[in-house]
Amino acid sequence: MKIEDLDPEFDPQIILREKQKARKLRQTQWWKNKRANNKCFYCETDTPARKLTMDHLVPLSRGGRSIKSNLVPCCKSCNNNKKNLLPLEWKNFLNNF
Repeated sequence: MKIEDLDPEFDPQIILREKQKARKLRQTQWWKNKRANNKCFYCETDTPARKLTMDHLVPLSRGGRSIKSNLVPCCKSCNNNKKNLLPLEWKNFLNNF
């Protein structure tokens, strides 16, 4: 099922703009400082900063935005597995895993 089927107000242009904002934020000192502790936000595994990815706590497809309070560093595994889950849904997924 596609996001367009779930949300009639879904606008791909908004997603593109938010992804562009995220790309710009990835180049900032703020992001470099954010990932400097070398820890995944979700699993807290030690991960080299250059291998941490940027994740939206509230995914773009669920109405999230590319703002500092919605962005966290995480390992590739958590980012891939979390997909478009909200933080509470992700926590429930991990508890049932």
